[in-house]
Amino acid sequence: MHLEEIISILKVRRLTLSVTQEHLAELSGVGLRTIKEIESGKGNPTFDTLSKLADVLGMEIKLEVKKTLN
Repeated sequence: MHLEEIISILKVRRLTLSVTQEHLAELSGVGLRTIKEIESGKGNPTFDTLSKLADVLGMEIKLEVKKTLN
């Protein structure tokens, strides 16, 4: 899944739960400006930031590393 898809899913979840960006910032500890940049596609969030947002929204983001053999 691409970063844009993850951000879109988080935004839809936020809106579904009627959580404002301001409230999400308060609950997650992520800055409001950062959330606005992420949702507008201008930010480049870390995994930790996305995880904090997802946690508040009752979601979980898992990082899967695929190993390839040469």
